[in-house]
Amino acid sequence: MDQSGLDDRTRALNAAHRRATEFLGTLDDRPVWPRAALDEMLTAFGGPLPAAGTDPAQVIDEMAEHAEPGLVAIPGGRFFGFVIGATHPAALAADWLVSAWDQNSGSSTLTPATVAMERVAGGWMLELFGLPSSASVGFVTGGQLANFTCLATARHAVMARAGWDIAERGVRDAPPLRFVVGADRHGSIDRAARFLGIGRAELTVVDSDDQGRMRPDALERALGDGEGPLIVCLQAGEVHTGAFDDFRALIPLAKQHGAWVHVDGAFGLWAAASEDLRRLTTGMEQADSWATDAHKTLNVPYDCGMAIVRDPADSIAAFRTGGDYLIYSGLDPWDVTPELSRRARGVPAWAALRSLGRSGVAGLIDRLHENAVAMAAGLASIEEIEILNEVDYTQVMFRAGSDAATRALGEAILIDGTAAVTGAEWRGRASLRCSMSSWATTPGDIELTVAAIRRLVAI
Repeated sequence: MDQSGLDDRTRALNAAHRRATEFLGTLDDRPVWPRAALDEMLTAFGGPLPAAGTDPAQVIDEMAEHAEPGLVAIPGGRFFGFVIGATHPAALAADWLVSAWDQNSGSSTLTPATVAMERVAGGWMLELFGLPSSASVGFVTGGQLANFTCLATARHAVMARAGWDIAERGVRDAPPLRFVVGADRHGSIDRAARFLGIGRAELTVVDSDDQGRMRPDALERALGDGEGPLIVCLQAGEVHTGAFDDFRALIPLAKQHGAWVHVDGAFGLWAAASEDLRRLTTGMEQADSWATDAHKTLNVPYDCGMAIVRDPADSIAAFRTGGDYLIYSGLDPWDVTPELSRRARGVPAWAALRSLGRSGVAGLIDRLHENAVAMAAGLASIEEIEILNEVDYTQVMFRAGSDAATRALGEAILIDGTAAVTGAEWRGRASLRCSMSSWATTPGDIELTVAAIRRLVAI
């Protein structure tokens, strides 16, 4: 590369650093929700492709300037929408290096440094979660792909036990698969099933209680109605209430029928890292696969999900590819996930875990729960507000009298800009959902948010 190219790169990186620092410096004061809609952003960034090029540093400056009103303050302390964490400082900086290094991290032979960090990070997570140290940990884009990866592995494994090789014979004429899910499962389970050719009509849906936990008696009845290859999906952290399935009761029931048990723990698996909250996950270690997501509770940048499988041989059987030009070294990232080429998305997770340590991760989880309890208490002190869930973990769900009042309040909160919460529906009633996921949230952020909601419901 000639000197001009090096200079362009340096100036562009300097511009990016300056603009990123400026954005992060606005988080305490800027409206949390964006102030521009998609059409405005399309106009700002659109137009014909320029005939001539533009200086790289100028491109970065223009990009940041145009994007400003369309950005969400997700990395701040008052974004409570969906279940999205902020970005831990070490993870953010590590992610910048990942892009600069530009390592294709599917193979340990090709990129030993990044694969080593991912493997170590995976081992640390298994330790935190209390899962078998021999399990495989595949880094994928998020909770959706983590569920898909685990369930594709599960299908391959249960079919193999039934004497059917999917890799060789496909799914046509395969033994019927029983796919058992809870009534309050996350939509990513259904979507993963659809990717695998399993339609909604083929799901066996098991009733849940008022918090969304699968009922053991209902599972027992459901499993007694059939035989053959069986997958049972359980949940660590219902996305509205934060409730956890009773793994101690449910997993033995499923295992009695020869099931592969999968746990969707996109944000809930992390409860196992807390001494006080670990009780919520007791028994989940007896499952066969687990899905989680580091850009939620661990607060690393997008994208970073983890597909965890008890026996790596099952992952390899489902995902190892061919190609005489590829180099195999035992257990590489491309052996346990659907991807060959990809960025080193597990490196920011390594950095966050290395920075926090065991006590720091536990403290983060405890703090998120404490924030949820404080938010629920603050909201409950407002006469017009009803808390709808037991705040066992990090989710707070509430409403304001009627469906219309609740939806109006949700819109008003976003327009006000003090905080961001997102709407939902629970048991046929409109609700608002407040997720505590950010390391940056302080008691002051809780107080500001409660005060804003108190003011808005009085209007």
